[in-house]
Amino acid sequence: MPKTLEIISIPDPLLRGPSTPIERVDDELRDFLDDMLETMYEAPGVGLAAVQVANPIRAIVMDITTREEDEPKNPICMINPKIIELGPEPRLHEEGCLSIPEVYAEVERPGSARVSYIDREGKQAEMLCEGFLATVVQHEIDHLDGKLFIDFLSRLKRDMIVRKFVKAKKASATAI
Repeated sequence: MPKTLEIISIPDPLLRGPSTPIERVDDELRDFLDDMLETMYEAPGVGLAAVQVANPIRAIVMDITTREEDEPKNPICMINPKIIELGPEPRLHEEGCLSIPEVYAEVERPGSARVSYIDREGKQAEMLCEGFLATVVQHEIDHLDGKLFIDFLSRLKRDMIVRKFVKAKKASATAI
C-alpha cells in the first residue's frame, strides 16, 4: 500500500544539489515511485521529483489530469529523465512548487520538450511533451539538477522568497 512521504522545502540544501542516476529498476524502486505518486496526489500537485521527498535520485512522477471525480488518473513515472530536444516556441505559465508552498510566478520555458527516460518496467522510452506537460517535465527535471523555478525570477524576487522561508524555518525551530 503506497504511503505519503514528507515533502522538504527551501532552504533545505538537498534541493540545491544534483541527484544521483538510478542503476537498477526493481520492486523497491517501483514501491518508492508509488509512494511519490501518493504524496503528489495528496499534496495536491501535478509533479514531484524524488529529491523533494529527501531522496536525491533521478526519478520524477507527474500527472496533469484535472482530478475530476470521473476522470481517471494518468500517472507518468520517469527514471533518469533527460531532455534531448527543446522546441523553439516559448510558453509562459504560472508555476508553483510543492517545496516552495504558496509561491507562484510566471516562468517562460520552451513549449515542447522531447525526453528520454527509463520507465517503471526498466525499458528505455522517449516522450514528446507539449504545452503544460512540457512545463511540468522541465520543472521536475530542473529539480534533479538542483534548480528551482524561482531561479528564473529576478534576484530580488528570489532573495525575498528565500528569506521568507529561512525566517519561517527559524521561527518554527525556536517554537519547539
